[in-house]
Amino acid sequence: MRNDRSVNQLRDIEIIPNFSPYPEGSCLIKCGNTHVICSASVDKNLPRWLKNSDSGWVTAEYGMIPRSTSERMSREATRGKQSGRTQEIQRLIGRSLRSIIDLEEIKDLQIIVDCDVIQADGGTRTASISGAFVALQLCINNLLTKRIINKNPIIENIAAISCGMVENVPCLDLDFEEDQNADVDANFVITDSGKLVEVQMTSEKKLCSEESFNMMLNLAKSGVAKIIQFQKKTISD
Repeated sequence: MRNDRSVNQLRDIEIIPNFSPYPEGSCLIKCGNTHVICSASVDKNLPRWLKNSDSGWVTAEYGMIPRSTSERMSREATRGKQSGRTQEIQRLIGRSLRSIIDLEEIKDLQIIVDCDVIQADGGTRTASISGAFVALQLCINNLLTKRIINKNPIIENIAAISCGMVENVPCLDLDFEEDQNADVDANFVITDSGKLVEVQMTSEKKLCSEESFNMMLNLAKSGVAKIIQFQKKTISD
């Protein structure tokens, strides 16, 4: 079991706002040894299916730099296509962000949030979602300041965290080694008001009981609440 923190304790979190000078909103989020740069960019070109509609759009792209892990990965551009994992994660980030924004309030605008993992130690998708929200809110603040939009379209904060059953014990915020050894691995995307946006769960080695799931869910809710506190402080500073 863990030696460095309790089973219900998050890894150390740091969120550095406005990390990049060029995007309309950006941050560097550090969750333990997982570090992700999140950048939100405004694009006036909407997807084709939204042309002449009353809606804007929010989407995401995700990637890992070649030496973000212990061994170098080849760039997906070199291989000529994105992996299924990359596509799945960026769709998850996009769905999560769209769940908490009124798209009609950003009519004719598309916001693209890039999540680039520069160091990975488990939980890259959850860190990306938590950081992507900060980048999105900073971008929205920028649009409000410039009077490009008139109303804040953000409905509420959103964040994500992993949980798992490790040696029959529910653990919060798994690092890579814990993730590899977990009997059950789950990712929770939860809003500030406690609503569930998405749950991804896999029984890796043992089936998950309802009791175990509920224990992980309760851990996730407490973890997300703490992450959202970090988000709010970062955005208000």
